[in-house]
Amino acid sequence: MGQGSRPERVAEQIRHEMSMLLMRGVNDPGIGFITITRVTVSSDLQVARIYYTSMADAKGRANTKAALERAKPFLRRQIGQAIQLRRVPELAFHFDEGIAHQARVEELLIEIKAREAAEHAEREAQDGESGTDAPPSGKEPSE
Repeated sequence: MGQGSRPERVAEQIRHEMSMLLMRGVNDPGIGFITITRVTVSSDLQVARIYYTSMADAKGRANTKAALERAKPFLRRQIGQAIQLRRVPELAFHFDEGIAHQARVEELLIEIKAREAAEHAEREAQDGESGTDAPPSGKEPSE
């Protein structure tokens, strides 16, 4: 196995355990509905960066971040019991901006497609109003 595989395995274990803990073990209503998107662990296994997303607005995200910080000692203790490591990594929570950016790009693409469809429908309507059976400009009728 390569040298980088152990941090990846530990990160995956932490992601799985953290998901289960947030779903069943933490009763703080401030956390709300979040999804753990990924976990990265430093090569020395001392720090675990936990990336999450939330459907909440900016205020809700701030509340979620505060609730996660409050729950951090409990979560770290539970992770330590579930995963056999010499030292349990410090947990650092980060909102995953990548998902929000991806959603915004998708919204923009939908808007562009809708605008193009509206322009196409408008051109069709204008061609229909002119009442001519002439082909589009620049093309001669074929014989």
